[in-house]
Amino acid sequence: MDYGKCAREIYDAVGGKSNLVSAAHCATRLRLVTVDNSNVKMDVLENIDGVKGVFESNGQLQIIIGTGTVNKVYDEFLKVSGLTAASKDDVKAAAAAKQNVFKRMIKTLGDVFVPILPAIVASGLLMGIVEALGKIEALGFAHTDWYQFLDMIANTAFAYLPVIIAISAARVFGGNIFLGAVMGLLMIHSNLTNGWNAADGYKVWYLFGHAFKFGKYTFGQINQLGYQGHVIPVVIAVWLMCLIEKRLHKIVPEMLDLFLVPLITTFLTAMITFMVIGPVFSTAETYLLEGVQKIVQIPFGIGAFIIGLIYPVTVVMGLHHMYNVIEAGMLASKEFHNLNIWMPIASAANFAQFGACLAVGIKTVNAKRRTVAIPSAASASLGITEPAIFGVNLRLMKPFVCAMIGGACGAAFGSIVHLGAKAYGVTGIPGYLTINNIPFYTIMLLIAGGVSFVLTNLVWKDEAEEKKPIELDDLPADAEASLFAPVEGNVVSYKDIPDATFAAGILGEGVGIVPTKGEVVAPFDGVISSVTETQHAVGISGPKGMELLIHVGVDTVQMNGDGFKALVSEGQTVKKGQKLIDFSIDKIKAAGFDTTVAVLVTNSSEYEKFEVKANGNVSLGDEVLVVK
Repeated sequence: MDYGKCAREIYDAVGGKSNLVSAAHCATRLRLVTVDNSNVKMDVLENIDGVKGVFESNGQLQIIIGTGTVNKVYDEFLKVSGLTAASKDDVKAAAAAKQNVFKRMIKTLGDVFVPILPAIVASGLLMGIVEALGKIEALGFAHTDWYQFLDMIANTAFAYLPVIIAISAARVFGGNIFLGAVMGLLMIHSNLTNGWNAADGYKVWYLFGHAFKFGKYTFGQINQLGYQGHVIPVVIAVWLMCLIEKRLHKIVPEMLDLFLVPLITTFLTAMITFMVIGPVFSTAETYLLEGVQKIVQIPFGIGAFIIGLIYPVTVVMGLHHMYNVIEAGMLASKEFHNLNIWMPIASAANFAQFGACLAVGIKTVNAKRRTVAIPSAASASLGITEPAIFGVNLRLMKPFVCAMIGGACGAAFGSIVHLGAKAYGVTGIPGYLTINNIPFYTIMLLIAGGVSFVLTNLVWKDEAEEKKPIELDDLPADAEASLFAPVEGNVVSYKDIPDATFAAGILGEGVGIVPTKGEVVAPFDGVISSVTETQHAVGISGPKGMELLIHVGVDTVQMNGDGFKALVSEGQTVKKGQKLIDFSIDKIKAAGFDTTVAVLVTNSSEYEKFEVKANGNVSLGDEVLVVK
């Protein structure tokens, strides 16, 4: 693979330096933030050799290149673009700055909950294993000390979930993570009645002697009630803590900062949290979870069908991270029996993307599409759907719609049979490790993947995306073919070009054009046969077998590409008038070189008739010569 060529083509397709904000890469993808994604030539970008897929996510343009290759293309991209290396966090920050407030909020929730996935997944997997072993009466495992010990390990992440969330939130909001941990611990302190036992009653502290009523809410009192089973109040409380802390750092003298800032921050946050944030947002969270539960449990799986249908759309919009809040709340709630009933819906939706993408990979005759679709389908089966959605299904649209329907059908079945999981963040095949009913889960995946696979095969037709090559020799033998002016300027004889090789006709006959505008366009429909590394010349094959060389300036190879920008690549099909090269007339002159553009038919001796038609000034598209 030519890493430099791939990088240059990506650079051109995304709109060049003027449309770039920052660039970074991960293990498989080039991650770009552009000024305006509408200026990106997506069709060109997707067909670049080495690019396996392109999609937009969270304000980033993500170009899938592959492990071991992306870093080399990235190095070349930095050279051609002039950008400095950025970290993934830098790119995320730049992308986030472009998003609206709502999307930034959703992204923030993702930033809080995604990093704690390992703890949740580990606990959920262990919980599933321990419960499964405990149910086997023949083993008697449920009555052993090992069971008690492993059960303690499995439950820890959920029992102290507010602490984990508080630490992650403090990191995201830019506060002291240890103060965040204190807030999390405070909200589940042993002096408070455990939140899961709220129905048994709890005591109240009246710090101001009495409480104040505002509608259904009571303020001025502190309920001696822990926030086990709640996640939203913790996030809001730590957000407030970070605001207070950062404000105090600005106004408290440095010599007192170490003592006063943590003291005041902790006290104020605790007061506001237990008097306002806790009661208000725990109630709001309860309503949210109850609402989701009611929707999912609409009879005959109708609610789950609707959610499963729209789930992929929310992934495309980058809104799916908000589901982490719902799932974490379900896992922490005794009312849900610590069971995540949202996971089967997500799993069905994701596995449906696998089915549709696999159908495309099997059915397509496009070799490049197949090489993208098959691995993307495998990824989707494991719950990582972005390559399948953005690289294949959404681009072709019909497979995406088929996957929506398949996911909805699977989700409806999962709801009817009451599927649930012991963790979140794990879907597809890995979901077997956390699901409460493996046989029904298998059926659900078969429904989701099978429906989308069959529908995609039925409704999607493989309309190959490669452009049909232009037939260059389909003119009658006695027909003439024209070459039109590729440059605007003054036409001179090729013998008057101030270069001995050009003037002697060694490279073929043609014309020279002294340019008045710094751009070269295709003189006919054709195929690019070559592009010089210094981007000052191109070769193009055209009608009647014409082999044309367009060389900008004399001896300009010595400029090493400075002042030149090729907009096409070798093997690319072009249309008459399509821009091929941008160049700077001023830079050529400043470097001391002649600006004359040589337009030479390198196989001119093969033609019975070779006639120059133009003389003097020509505009782009004017007829310059004909051959027969």
